Amino acid sequence: MSTASIVTDFWNRISEHELQGLYLVLMGFLLSFAFIRMSTRLMRSPKVPWWPGSIVSDSGVHLHHLVFGIVTMMAAGAGGFAAFGNSPWTEICAFAFGIGAGLTIDEFALWVYLDDVYWAKEGRASIDATVIAAALMMLALLGFTPFTIEEGDVGAILGTVLSALLVFCLVAICFAKGRVMHGSIGFFIFPIALYGACRLGKPESAWARRRYHERNPRKQARSEERFTPDRRTERFKEAFRDIVGGKPSEGIAAARDEAFAATKEASEEVRQRAERVTRPDDRDGS
Repeated sequence: MSTASIVTDFWNRISEHELQGLYLVLMGFLLSFAFIRMSTRLMRSPKVPWWPGSIVSDSGVHLHHLVFGIVTMMAAGAGGFAAFGNSPWTEICAFAFGIGAGLTIDEFALWVYLDDVYWAKEGRASIDATVIAAALMMLALLGFTPFTIEEGDVGAILGTVLSALLVFCLVAICFAKGRVMHGSIGFFIFPIALYGACRLGKPESAWARRRYHERNPRKQARSEERFTPDRRTERFKEAFRDIVGGKPSEGIAAARDEAFAATKEASEEVRQRAERVTRPDDRDGS
C-alpha cells in the first residue's frame, strides 16, 4: 500500500466521523509550536547568528509571537463560522486556528506571570501546557468523551447530570492537589480522575495548604517526602523540557525583580518631579 493511499484512507476515516476539523487544528497546533520553539532556540544560540531575531517596533516594543497567534485565532475563528460547511475554507480556517493556538500557548507562561519569563524556569510552564493541550486534542480525536449525553426519560437525563457532576468534582480535586495531568486526562478517562483524586496531594498545592500543613503535619511530611525534586518522574519531566525548550537561564527571576525595582524607583522619581512642578507657590497661599 502506497503512502498516498494510507493518507487518503486515514482522511476518509476521520471524515466519516466529522473529525477532520479537529485533526487539522491539532496538526496546525503541533507544527506551529515546533517551528516557533525551533526559531526561538536558534535565536538564542550564538552558533546561528544569521537566524532572524525578535520583532521590535520602531518605538522599541517587542512584539511577542503571542500577539500574532491571538490575531490568527480571531481571524480563523470568525472565518470558520462564516465558511462553515464550505470546503476547503472550513478546513483552511481550522488549520489556521491551530497555527494561532500553537503560537499563543508557546507563551502560556506570559499569560500567567504577565512578564517575559520565556527562558526562565517559570517559562517552562508553557511546555507543560502544550503537552496537556495536545493530549486532550488527541483524546478527542480518538473518540474519547467525558460523558455521554443521554436523551429520553427523566432518569437517563438525571443520570447524565449526576455523572457529569462526579467527573467535574474529581477533576477539581485533582487540580486542587496539584495533579494537573491526572485532572486533564481524567476529564476524558474517568478512572484516571478517580485515581488522581484519591492519591496524595503535592506539598505546595492548594489542597495541601488547606488540609495538610498544621492540620495534618504527618500527611504534609509524606507529601514532601514523596514529591522531591529528584524524583524519577520529575527528572524525566525536566529532561523532556530541556529537549523541547532548552535549559532555563540562570538569574532571570532576579533580573526581573531588579527591573521591577528600577521601574518602581523611576516612577516614584517622576511622580515627585510632577508634584514639584504642579505644587502651588507658597506665596500664593500667603
